[in-house]
Amino acid sequence: MLKRLLPRTLFGRALLIMVLPVALAQAIASYVFYEAHWEDVSRRLALGFAGDVAVMIEIMSDRPDPDHRRLFALAHQYQATDFAWAPGAILPNQPPAFQLRNVILDRILDKVFRAVVVKPFHVDTISSDDRVTVRVQLAHGVLSAETTRKRLASSTTVLFLVWMVGAGLLLLAIGIVFLRNQMKPIRRLASVAEAFGRGDAAVTIKPAGAAEVRQATQAFLTMRERIQRMIEQRTEMLAGVSHDLRTPVTRMKLALAMLEGGAEVDALRSDVREMETMIEGYLAFARGQDAEAMSEVEVRGLLEEIVAQAERQGAAIELAPGPELYARLRPHAMRRCLMNLVDNAGRYGKKVEVAFARRNGTLAVTIDDDGPGIPPDKREEVFRPFYRLETSRNADTGGIGLGLSIARDVARTHGGDIVLGNAPLGGLRAELRIPI
Repeated sequence: MLKRLLPRTLFGRALLIMVLPVALAQAIASYVFYEAHWEDVSRRLALGFAGDVAVMIEIMSDRPDPDHRRLFALAHQYQATDFAWAPGAILPNQPPAFQLRNVILDRILDKVFRAVVVKPFHVDTISSDDRVTVRVQLAHGVLSAETTRKRLASSTTVLFLVWMVGAGLLLLAIGIVFLRNQMKPIRRLASVAEAFGRGDAAVTIKPAGAAEVRQATQAFLTMRERIQRMIEQRTEMLAGVSHDLRTPVTRMKLALAMLEGGAEVDALRSDVREMETMIEGYLAFARGQDAEAMSEVEVRGLLEEIVAQAERQGAAIELAPGPELYARLRPHAMRRCLMNLVDNAGRYGKKVEVAFARRNGTLAVTIDDDGPGIPPDKREEVFRPFYRLETSRNADTGGIGLGLSIARDVARTHGGDIVLGNAPLGGLRAELRIPI
């Protein structure tokens, strides 16, 4: 459950590691400050106010003169407290209600006045936003004492909280900027690695960022160079193999051409043609499309060319309408991949439907036919090189078993794949998925 609550990105987790200790430290500091300083200072300020009220009560008790205007004027001048006398008044039984924003001040004043002023009193902190009034029941009336909130609250509390929160937000903003700059090289490395996985080696990157990120980037660049050298060596070797294999086959074809016709000669010619087809198919599968560069391709135009070519060969094929899409592909390799899928559908079905769409950042091309389909337990095996569901070795009836292998190889070098399933027409559906 904790893993589900944690951020999934490295940036989010690093930010959490940075913010959580700072937030805990500020919370602990605020609590300690409140317990050790703010409440103590507020209690002392309230004690001073309560002492002024207690002194005024004592003076009024010693001097029952009803005219206390001079005393009240002196209290206003020197104590910043406004006193008022209501002779014959009686405090109501129900004190003013507390408000949540004043609960701390009310609690402190109530506690202090109970200790200093041993007479019935009411604390009023809600009648005014910037004034506090305390009413005390005396023998002949009610004495009211009013003062400002500033006298009862320390300004250092607000300053402390403002500076602490402001400094925390400033440090958080600096940390976010710093973390984003540190994440950029990692995102670029991931983007280049993904592009290389699709076969686009033209995208490059320069080591940047922290030492560990630079080290990982340099290791990736070294690995990419080694893979590219291996691919180049394989391509050169296959070019030599292609030349060496074609030469004896060509000599055999010439020798057979000079012989007179006959059943045995015709059989040998058929074997040579089949051998030549198998060699070309094998070399095409092994060579892949390593030398072709990536480029922006308009998907609908590419599919229209493939459909037109399949129709010229006699296939009944239909291309469904679709949006205008562009994808970064190897044009010749992708054309070959799609042609293999379309030819495979046309070989076994009488009707073929081709459709394409964009789904969640992925190009999806579906080829449906009304043929016999492929059993579910054989749908992965047919992608194996030279595997054929048709048990004979006749290339005219079942091919040589490389069409789907080449198609999946092309799809995976583009970062995608081919998935087989049931078609709405009743036959096989081959779906090509390529990230775009």
